Amino acid sequence: QVQLVESGGGLVHAGDSLKLSCAASGRTFSSDTMAWFRQAPGKEREFVTLVGWSGGVAYYADSVKGRFTISKDNAKRTVYLQMNRLIPEDTAVYSCAARGYSGNYYPTTPSGYTYWGQGTQVTVSS
Repeated sequence: QVQLVESGGGLVHAGDSLKLSCAASGRTFSSDTMAWFRQAPGKEREFVTLVGWSGGVAYYADSVKGRFTISKDNAKRTVYLQMNRLIPEDTAVYSCAARGYSGNYYPTTPSGYTYWGQGTQVTVSS
């Protein structure tokens, strides 16, 4: 049974930092592409960032580039999202997602991912 479990969300002030974690079990993590998506109330789920299976490739949405950093620890079967200089517009439920090895194909849409966590709430107050 595949499980992705996020943690680290919370309520912070604008300018603060948070680090989210997503622990994976039940599948071969080292060959997976991992991504973070977020969904704010009344909005569609949007791509935040992804990291390729080896950790050598990372994509970021323009809205978070320079502020967020994704990393993947294959030994711990965990992917992290370091979020710095948070702004109120970052408020959303953040979910991690996984897809099996797919070479150089790194999707930035939800349909590209097979496995999903339940999400963790991040709220940034102004």
